[in-house]
Amino acid sequence: MSTQHQHADAVGTSAPRAGASTRTRNGSNLTRALGYTALVVVALLYIYPFLIQLATSFKTDADATSHPLSLWPQHFTTAAFSRLAEADYPRWFANSVVVALFVTAGRVFFDSLAGYALARLRFPGRGALFAAVIAVMAVPGVVLLIPKFLVLNQLGMYDSYSGMIVPLLADAAGVFIMKQFFESIPVSVEEAARIDGANTFRIFWSVVLPMARPALITLTILSFQASWNELPHFIVSRQSPDLNTLTTGVASLVSGQLGQGNQYPIKLAATLLMTIPVALVFFAFQRHFARGGTEGATKG
Repeated sequence: MSTQHQHADAVGTSAPRAGASTRTRNGSNLTRALGYTALVVVALLYIYPFLIQLATSFKTDADATSHPLSLWPQHFTTAAFSRLAEADYPRWFANSVVVALFVTAGRVFFDSLAGYALARLRFPGRGALFAAVIAVMAVPGVVLLIPKFLVLNQLGMYDSYSGMIVPLLADAAGVFIMKQFFESIPVSVEEAARIDGANTFRIFWSVVLPMARPALITLTILSFQASWNELPHFIVSRQSPDLNTLTTGVASLVSGQLGQGNQYPIKLAATLLMTIPVALVFFAFQRHFARGGTEGATKG
């Protein structure tokens, strides 16, 4: 009898536990479904303007003015892209490619050098120099526009490729990212290379830099995006139309012959083509981008 009572008690206690487990699982599934629903809604809110941009690029001027929020052109046409090809858009695109590639390569190299020096080398004023780097990050870029113009003008670099590229070859945020990442690399790795007779630059170039690949990819993406989308610096560093980049060229579409009237298709087609290179770079390296941002923020 005692055995039967014990079995009955066990069955009685297991039933509520199973019910509680089922309710917990159902609640967890409901929470997950609500979370995914919220993410989808937010994603649609971000994607919807891009879809409007894409659709409007293939509309006629009249269609874009009458139905600006429509996601499907009533009369599909590529006239906007043809007009851009006949204008100076190819030159703007080429200028942006040249500037972005040189600036990206320069930032990756110089920011890495500066970050390694601040992370590993011991010299007087290192703390003050790093504090200055942090302070520069807090200064709005617009404050430096007039000084940039004056310096470029005095050095004879105004209205030239060098004036557009050289001031952008290093930035404080990149130095900070690389310094934080280098500090997460064990010092013992460098000590072993130093025992083998490697000098400081050789250790940096052959040992430490390959280990910083996630941070380098992060810096490459950020540098390319920043230089590709740069506008204020290009306004004060040049005046010749032949040196227009995509940012200054697309901004000029709101005035002049191409800017008369609404002309939404040609404007949005220009911005659409401008967005594609940055999007391709980001999606190609997004996994490394997230990893670099995480690893660069931790030490040890």
